[in-house]
Amino acid sequence: MTALEALTRATDQLSAHPDLRPSALADAAILLTHTLGIDSTTLRAHPERPIDRDQQAVYQRAIERRLTFEPIQYILGTQEFYGLPFRVTPAVLIPRPETEHLVEAVAARVPHNRPVRILDVGTGSGAIAIALAHLLPHAHITALDISPEAIEIAQENARTNHLAARIDFQQSDLFTAVTKGPPFAAIVSNPPYIPLSDSESLHPQVRDYEPHQALFSGPTGFEVYERLIIQAPSLLLPNGLIALEIGQGQQPRMAELLRFWRSVEFLPDLQQIPRVALARRR
Repeated sequence: MTALEALTRATDQLSAHPDLRPSALADAAILLTHTLGIDSTTLRAHPERPIDRDQQAVYQRAIERRLTFEPIQYILGTQEFYGLPFRVTPAVLIPRPETEHLVEAVAARVPHNRPVRILDVGTGSGAIAIALAHLLPHAHITALDISPEAIEIAQENARTNHLAARIDFQQSDLFTAVTKGPPFAAIVSNPPYIPLSDSESLHPQVRDYEPHQALFSGPTGFEVYERLIIQAPSLLLPNGLIALEIGQGQQPRMAELLRFWRSVEFLPDLQQIPRVALARRR
């Protein structure tokens, strides 16, 4: 079997499912290049490349996983965020492009030319903490997550990106592990913010595979935000920054929660949906 024949067959398999049809060719190509250890340019240049039986079997297993809606990122075990590579497993949320707006907002509002301490709450794969360490050469970041499996993956990702020396990962339920040390210039978080009632409306590749602890906050979606906003001032410098990713339709309630902070602002994502909430400690 040639690469083109394998790609065509896999695309047909994925296209048979309406929800997978729009990305069928792209998904099939990504999984094929991963299986063969080649890039897309090589695949396009040599579609006649033969595939042996072992490679066919590995590729078919990957396609079968995708047919169950397992995210491509979990099948590959990797995802890029802010131009950096990250290992991802079902123990961590898949980093999304929207979260890059949160990273950019923090990086634009803290000093670049002197040491600064930043706290990342709910670090997951470590994407936010590692991207900030990459952008801010004088920053030292404390990154927290309640999941020990997530902490292990985040530590591995920090080592892969050669930034482990400036990031301290700790297992913690929100701020419980932060018991001493000077205050932080910024607290950043992409917390769980989906209401439990919305679970059935989520796409199966999110609902059935990504960690519910990182997705769902509780009945309203604001339970974790409320805890963060109440506790954060005691850990921030005067005029310290809090930066939070928010979901669609959450801006009005978030504005209420931040009413005792100052310089409150909301930044949109590329779809013009309010995605980042920013405020300063009084």
